[in-house]
Amino acid sequence: MPLDFAETLRGWRHHLHANPELSLRESETAAFVCGELTKLGVTFASGIGGHGVVGTISRGASNRAVGLRADMDALPIMESTGAEYASRNAGVMHACGHDGHTASLLGAAKLLMEDESWSGVVHLVFQPAEEGFGGAAAMLRDGLLQRFPMERIFGYHNWPGLAAGTVMLHDGPLMAAAGNFEFLVRGQACHAAMPHLGRDPVHGAAQLILALNGIVARQVDPLDTAVISVTKMRGGEANNQIPEVASIGGTFRAHDEGTMGFLEARMRAAADGVAAMSGLEVEVKFSQYLPPTRNHRAEAELGAQVAKGLGLTVRRDMKPTMGAEDFGRFLLEIPGSYAWIGNGDSAGLHNEKYDYNDAILPVAAGYLAAVAKAALG
Repeated sequence: MPLDFAETLRGWRHHLHANPELSLRESETAAFVCGELTKLGVTFASGIGGHGVVGTISRGASNRAVGLRADMDALPIMESTGAEYASRNAGVMHACGHDGHTASLLGAAKLLMEDESWSGVVHLVFQPAEEGFGGAAAMLRDGLLQRFPMERIFGYHNWPGLAAGTVMLHDGPLMAAAGNFEFLVRGQACHAAMPHLGRDPVHGAAQLILALNGIVARQVDPLDTAVISVTKMRGGEANNQIPEVASIGGTFRAHDEGTMGFLEARMRAAADGVAAMSGLEVEVKFSQYLPPTRNHRAEAELGAQVAKGLGLTVRRDMKPTMGAEDFGRFLLEIPGSYAWIGNGDSAGLHNEKYDYNDAILPVAAGYLAAVAKAALG
């Protein structure tokens, strides 16, 4: 790739990294994308499923169409990379590389606009609210596939620990279904020195944590993939008072929808059991969970052949992850595949020291453009 192209990609990425926005608040990010698409001469529609943007490039006589997707939102993390282009928004950070995904999709748009060798339609899907806020589903509800019909869709995620620029494509599952839970435990407040005069929701919450941790260990088939993680606990303000209310929250994941349903049912049963044993009330709330991300075999093979044709190292041997990604919501509607592109030896995703590797921007942009052309061919 020419040096000036790499510099353009890096400039886009650094701007996005310095100006991150949380899920559902990506207005300035979307405006930046629209501005750069305008400069490239790409027509677009905005405000799709929230702050979503779809650019459209048409060339030649063919009316066949494919989609390329990138996510735009950041995370509520305080950055500590020390980079010159570090976040200017305190407590908000591109700790998952969506800045790089967005920049590389803009790069793919630039490559496709300058390439006259292909025919068809490419829809560039810039998705908001990927980080657990259902941005893919929102775009679909807003008529994405009706307004921008596409036969197949492709995307990628950078992958720390995988050699920089290496492309990994799975046949079938690669990322888990994921849901969140919140359990509100209500008892009766009393003096901490007289616990028999109240009903202790903190103790109940602790019992519930133990019960939840036993579900995967003792009730799920060891050959199935599943995880329940309690990540939050709140209750009380004073050292000498047993509070009225305590709460816990976290995430549960699996690669199979049936296992997800089983986990939810057992978690509800655990809450009922703790409530009955302790004389507490337990209110259970589950989010609507993301589906697993499963590549379609033909599209995964297409992506692998494209990457090989570009001279990239291709792997097919890595295990799926329990991380989640709502690209899987698109794959329930139309065929497609989702690649991992190595970020090299970097800090892990969702880490305050993580940074997207600028060196893979041309690789990712080139892969996206090439897979779109191949899919249309």
